[in-house]
Amino acid sequence: MPTISAFYGILIRMYWDDHAPPHFHVTYGEYRAVYAIETLALLQGALPRRAHAMVLEWAAQHRAALMEDWELCANKQQPKPISPLV
Repeated sequence: MPTISAFYGILIRMYWDDHAPPHFHVTYGEYRAVYAIETLALLQGALPRRAHAMVLEWAAQHRAALMEDWELCANKQQPKPISPLV
């Protein structure tokens, strides 16, 4: 599972050939979560409130790049790195 971005201890990843809807996986310490790209809805898991807010802010800024990486992963190609939240 490629890591496409990392910031403040938060790792953003995507699986190759993952199931719909388009989404990304987040790891923050012992926490795990899955977010929909189109709506930024939390699909599974949980994060602490501050980490959740940072993930939402980052994803809102990079939604187009996330969809591009989703398509690359769906085609079993290496996704491109996405800039971290600064």
